[in-house]
Amino acid sequence: MGRSSTKVIQQKERVAIVSGLRIPFAKQATLYHGIPAVDLGKSVVSELVIRSGLSPEKIDQLVFGQVVQMPEAPNIAREIVLGAGLSVRTDAYSVSRACATSFQAIANVAESIMAGTVNVGIAGGADSSSVLPIGVTKTLARTLVDMNKAKGLSQRLKLFSRLKLRDLLPVSPAVAEYSTGLRMGDTAEQMAKTYHISREAQDELAHRSHVLAAKAWEQGLFKNEIVSPHFPPYRETLTEDNNIRKNSVLSSYAKLRPAFDRKHGTVTAANSTPLTDGAAAVMLMRESIAKELGMTPLGYLRSYAFSAIDVWQDMLLGPSYATPLALERAGITLNELTLIDMHEAFAAQTLANLKMFASEKFAREKLGRSQAIGEVDMDKFNVLGGSIAYGHPFAATGARMVTQTLNELRRRGGGLGLTTACAAGGLGTAMVLEVE
Repeated sequence: MGRSSTKVIQQKERVAIVSGLRIPFAKQATLYHGIPAVDLGKSVVSELVIRSGLSPEKIDQLVFGQVVQMPEAPNIAREIVLGAGLSVRTDAYSVSRACATSFQAIANVAESIMAGTVNVGIAGGADSSSVLPIGVTKTLARTLVDMNKAKGLSQRLKLFSRLKLRDLLPVSPAVAEYSTGLRMGDTAEQMAKTYHISREAQDELAHRSHVLAAKAWEQGLFKNEIVSPHFPPYRETLTEDNNIRKNSVLSSYAKLRPAFDRKHGTVTAANSTPLTDGAAAVMLMRESIAKELGMTPLGYLRSYAFSAIDVWQDMLLGPSYATPLALERAGITLNELTLIDMHEAFAAQTLANLKMFASEKFAREKLGRSQAIGEVDMDKFNVLGGSIAYGHPFAATGARMVTQTLNELRRRGGGLGLTTACAAGGLGTAMVLEVE
């Protein structure tokens, strides 16, 4: 069993989530092409504060994350504070937990609130897969440092002459695990084979995700949690997520070839989440402060858990490890949940985790528990679609999921919601949310 960290929120002073906001998510190299993550983040945070009606000076802390790092802005949180109209005195720091980054940001702000050091905070994340930190080879990097230290032009030319043509080629950001060399899709293929997830089942889940997401947009369910940003050259404005297949046809999914295991694979571009640009954030505060300010919370953070497992085999099982802990800390069972929202990195990963939720063998052998948490009622599961449809700006997905789940719980008259995600590095997270 992976080592896990959990936190129980004391009920006498709850952590309230009063609002959440995001920009429409865009496929790589489309409407946000050339817009860095820091600008995506600024657009969300500035509008979140404006809509709250609070003075910027009321915001004590901003915790923000980014997975695809900007070398020129390593502390994206502070840059957002300085560029989004917040007070320069607002504390700000950045976090990164792969696909669970904004979950971590939310947890950090919640812990500051529980510790009594913060009354009001903002948590979120932004990523751009269209503005990438293109690097140089290690040989060129070392040579450039040596050239900077060289004395005179002749020494510099001598150092430069040692370089080969291949040393001058740019290096794209890694798409594989540093420790194993495995791509996320390779792990998804592992899981499909280990847990006998068929191509048909994966395509069906992907189709379901698009159908439900398209329906949610058609019904106008996101009008209060979306801001359409305006970026130079101001020719077009994105008003909704542009990855969603509005007229999804299940039979069309079968036409795509496997993307990772070309001969025997089942994971395709259609049943995986695409590279995406986007940003999302939520505002949290102490329950008593919300009452004092006359603000009605969207809901409350009941509990959360983070988990870590080995990266060599089936490392995207994070939800299966973190969820039992979050439920236990919340003092509830799976059946008591009104909604369950699981990040769909891949259909194979999602379906494998659903199987492990119900597996007595997994519970005993991997979790050291006497029984499984149970089988998921699909009428409660990803009812608005998931990341396969919306896209996945790595650091923003958690805040999107939390905001959507809270708003959907309110539409249903309240209840308990679970948001959970896998993450690179064998990490996982789960949060239990409550709406009265």
